[in-house]
Amino acid sequence: QVQLVESGGGLVQPGGSLRLSCAASGFTLDYYAIGWFRQAPGKEREGVSCISSSDGSTYYADSVKGRVTISRDNAKNTVYLQMNSLKPEDTAVYYCATARSCWGKYDYWGQGTQVTVSS
Repeated sequence: QVQLVESGGGLVQPGGSLRLSCAASGFTLDYYAIGWFRQAPGKEREGVSCISSSDGSTYYADSVKGRVTISRDNAKNTVYLQMNSLKPEDTAVYYCATARSCWGKYDYWGQGTQVTVSS
């Protein structure tokens, strides 16, 4: 069974850090680009970051650039999203998803993990 499971979300104070994980089962992440998306209440889903399968190129939304790092550990079949200097506006449900390329159609999605940034 193909499955993506996000974890690592939680409540953090402004300026804090979290590391989100996206673990795959039933398939190998190596062959896919992995994107992280988020959706805040009342807002549309937005792309946060992506890491390609071919050369490991990474891409970031302007809103998180410099504060977020995406990485992959193929041995663990997991992709990570390290988020630093978190702001209240980063509060959202974060999802990971797979695609053939970062700019392609995303096929498999996880269930999401809640990130809340609040004092």
